[in-house]
Amino acid sequence: MKKMRMAFVAAISMSVFFVSCQKDVKTNDSEISQDELTKIASMGFSTSGVTKQGDGFLVEGDIYIPSIDLGKTSNSPNLVIASEEQYRTTNLVTVSGGARNITVSINTSASYFVQALDEAIARYNAEGLQLTFTRVTGTADINVQTYYQASNTLGYAGFPTGGNPYNTISMNTYWYNANTNINYLATIIAHEMGHCIGFRHTDYMNRKFSCGPGPGSNEGASTVGAIHIPGTPTKADAASWMLACVGTGVNRPFNANDKIALAYLY
Repeated sequence: MKKMRMAFVAAISMSVFFVSCQKDVKTNDSEISQDELTKIASMGFSTSGVTKQGDGFLVEGDIYIPSIDLGKTSNSPNLVIASEEQYRTTNLVTVSGGARNITVSINTSASYFVQALDEAIARYNAEGLQLTFTRVTGTADINVQTYYQASNTLGYAGFPTGGNPYNTISMNTYWYNANTNINYLATIIAHEMGHCIGFRHTDYMNRKFSCGPGPGSNEGASTVGAIHIPGTPTKADAASWMLACVGTGVNRPFNANDKIALAYLY
């Protein structure tokens, strides 16, 4: 997730997944070749604002693609929630025998981070899914790692590989402290957990829906097709936990349509 920009530049206010805040992410476009951008686009991701992050690339604000995965395609479907907002999966977590527990750890003892992670886990476990989550110490299936960087990025994660969830959620402590609202932080962690198990931004087809002014993108169905989820809205849904942007302090638990999408996949 990243900060969202509001229409008025004069009033600087922070927000999550892209809300107002005048800090700009440092871009390293000069380090990214056209061939790399072409491969990123072929995977169905926007090439707007792509940055280098370690041995890989940060796309769409909070999705990490390792360099070795560039150009890879998947047969997983697009899940159409509405005409301009979709969940899109490039891979899924394998569930055997009707149930799978995923362990989650965090590398800080800061109480507000631990509480937020517990709340995010509780939100998923309350849905009665085939996937459940348990916080553990030490190495886990998903490891929440904190780091510090003066940038717009609030946190980022990747998509599943080999039937397993992406194993790292990176949370930027530049934006968090003991005064951070627990439900707000839990919303961000739950969003990144969503990426780890295969969900794409709900409004990936038009990020302007939640992020406001700025470059929008419409990547279409790419190479993975599209499946409409019966019972989901046919108009914009402003409350999804997987929208690309959200306001500072906003709590965004699963809404009715999020629950349909979660139950459809897991």
